[in-house]
Amino acid sequence: MNSPVEQFTIKTLYDINLMGIDVSFTNASLFMFLSIFCSIGFLYFGARKQSLVPNRIQCLVEMSYEFVANMVKENAGKGSQAYFPFVFTLFMFILFGNLLGMIPYSYTFTSQIAVTFTLAAIIFVGVTLIALFKHGFKFFTYFFPSGVPIALAPLLIPIEIISYFIRPISLSVRLFASMLAGHTMMKVFAGLIIMMGSAGGLLKIGAVLPLLAVIGLTGLEFLVAALQAYVFSILTCMYLHDAIHLH
Repeated sequence: MNSPVEQFTIKTLYDINLMGIDVSFTNASLFMFLSIFCSIGFLYFGARKQSLVPNRIQCLVEMSYEFVANMVKENAGKGSQAYFPFVFTLFMFILFGNLLGMIPYSYTFTSQIAVTFTLAAIIFVGVTLIALFKHGFKFFTYFFPSGVPIALAPLLIPIEIISYFIRPISLSVRLFASMLAGHTMMKVFAGLIIMMGSAGGLLKIGAVLPLLAVIGLTGLEFLVAALQAYVFSILTCMYLHDAIHLH
């Protein structure tokens, strides 16, 4: 039986060497492009025919749009609507990436820390630049809020700086760990079904238990796929709020 973590192995599909740098096209790259194409296709077919009585896909597109728009408005605050396209793109990209990973023999690129950390780093750098351009040197007051006794500065400032710079780590690890753990558990229980089913006797009857577990985990993983896209996006909105309004 294959290892449960073998499903996360990055496989090169097409070797590309650019000036001595390996930029090969991998299975992770393939499913990233598929996620982009699925997102575009979903929005295109949903918005292509604006009928008075919307069909199912149009309803889903409109619900997705309103859901993310309200998320940005409520969590990023006033003046944040300019960043709605970015948050909406991020949400759809992660959502379809997670959902595509639920297809048998596919690949979940959000289970790679390199991918999730890159996304988190882009958000972190972007949010920091927004804050610097908007507030200038006043941005640094974020690490020492007004009204706090000056005696607490030696303790509070290092804590605030550490908590700020740990954001991309926590943001990336949360998504990576959730997808990795869920898919690993499904693989483990699926392996138990095969092992117990091939053993015969009472163990063959007992294979029903891991089968039920896999069915339950599959439903849970679909929920986690959507939930993690939501969590990643809403935390991005909160970081935008801090950049726009400081405190």
